Amino acid sequence: MMLSQICRIERRMSNYGGLACALAVTSVLTAAAVRVGAQEPTPAPDTSGNTPRSAMRGYLTASRAADYTRAATYLDLRSLPPAKRSNGPELAKELHVVLDRTLWVELDSLSDDPEGATDDGLPPRRDLVGTIWGPSARVEVYLDRIGGAGLPPWQVAGSTVRQIPKLYQDFGYGRLTELLPAPFFDVRFLDVQLWQWIGLVVLALAAAIVAWVATAVTARALRVVLLRSRLAFEEPHLPLAVGPLRLLAAAALFDAGTGLLALPVPAYRVVTGIADALVIFAVVWLLWRIADVFARAAERRFASEGKPAAAGLVPIGRRTVKVLLTAVAMIAVLENFGFNVTGILAALGVGGLAVALAAQKTVENLFGGITLIADQPVRVGDLCRFGDRTGTVEDIGLRSTRLRTPERTVVSVPNGQFASMELENFARRDRIRLQAILALRYETTPAQVRAVLTAISKLLLGNPKVAPDSAYARFVGFGATSLDIEVVAYVATAETSEFLAVREDLFLGMMDAVATSGTAFAAAKVPPPTVAAPQPPPSPPPTDGGAQR
Repeated sequence: MMLSQICRIERRMSNYGGLACALAVTSVLTAAAVRVGAQEPTPAPDTSGNTPRSAMRGYLTASRAADYTRAATYLDLRSLPPAKRSNGPELAKELHVVLDRTLWVELDSLSDDPEGATDDGLPPRRDLVGTIWGPSARVEVYLDRIGGAGLPPWQVAGSTVRQIPKLYQDFGYGRLTELLPAPFFDVRFLDVQLWQWIGLVVLALAAAIVAWVATAVTARALRVVLLRSRLAFEEPHLPLAVGPLRLLAAAALFDAGTGLLALPVPAYRVVTGIADALVIFAVVWLLWRIADVFARAAERRFASEGKPAAAGLVPIGRRTVKVLLTAVAMIAVLENFGFNVTGILAALGVGGLAVALAAQKTVENLFGGITLIADQPVRVGDLCRFGDRTGTVEDIGLRSTRLRTPERTVVSVPNGQFASMELENFARRDRIRLQAILALRYETTPAQVRAVLTAISKLLLGNPKVAPDSAYARFVGFGATSLDIEVVAYVATAETSEFLAVREDLFLGMMDAVATSGTAFAAAKVPPPTVAAPQPPPSPPPTDGGAQR
């Protein structure tokens, strides 16, 4: 509303209407921006020292800014000899180094009351910041309400200030401050000093080089020992362990060397957490390789002992072991970084229930695959009939089974559905049944029928692939157009191609037997073609004259 009024007023000016309107708009927007920016100024952190929290915040803020003269105002120097009170900035700097290495101060845990905490069991006007565990004794870091003129009311207690030189002797940088220039200590990134970053890089490279050399020498020495001990069959397994052992050694060396870098507590926790995670990963990697070695040995052993069912369970067992190892490693890493693993496991339990309810088919297929591998109604390479289709099993996975059909297409059937089907395994049969009906013409005499039966029986019994206890040829009945002879035999083979060759040879021999006996096969009676009867012509419609009559 205000903007439109200003524009209307300025447009009345004859020569400078457009320029005046633009200047008016700019002034209004500028004033609005100033008002918006001035509405909610960000309050500065309280470093007055009127409360234990503000006193500790003021000391840490000044120390991180390297303003140790101001940081010294938060120290109670009255308990020191007068000659040493001028060393306040140096004591403030040394305390900062000690706190960085030993105690992470949680400001939110300190009281924000000017009188301090009243339920901590300490004397009035005294609060506990934390405890520093030194090599010989522990030191309590206290804050006392002093109330001196011109100084923060709350200060680091004199009993703590007197312990600063001893604490710095235990946790300080030592002679390193005399050897390195000041920028190595003044330049910081993520609260880590420059010399500490350089030390981390050098330590990582040194750990990697030492681990590589040590594992290479150890692997070569073990190879020589195995060859001399005539355990050459174990030599191929050594390269599988080199990678995990090299990572394990490098992570362990790096973890052991981080204590020499005097890192701040948060950085130290992160660096050691990463090193411990690498150690856990290396151990799990090594256990994975060991599981692979044992799985291959178990498969070879079961195969040599003729236990295909047990050999089929080995891949499932190997995958299960790897999944369990990975889960344990993840829990250990999370616990190492300070996560509440109990809460995570509880959440995973509820989430797992929801996932299980939503993935019933997946779970069904998983157990169906385990059933197929354990029970083995079919194996990889078997020809089988499933439902109304036929195919050769190519793979039995955790979710589905793949089969190659006679049309050379691949059919994937979910394991839950495939396991519940009626499966007919053609590869398990020891014999293949041959059955045929020979239709002789009705002009065949009884003597000729007997001759045909005798010749076919000799043909069956004379073939080495035909089981003699199951082969027969019998005159079984009078057909509509033929005399029927049934021939049944079992061919002792499980190969389809071999069965087809034997059946072809027998069929040709039966044709020779029928021709030699002087008769022939009956011709199929073809029904005569049907001719449709002519339809009578439709009757003519009635005429008008007929309707009148």
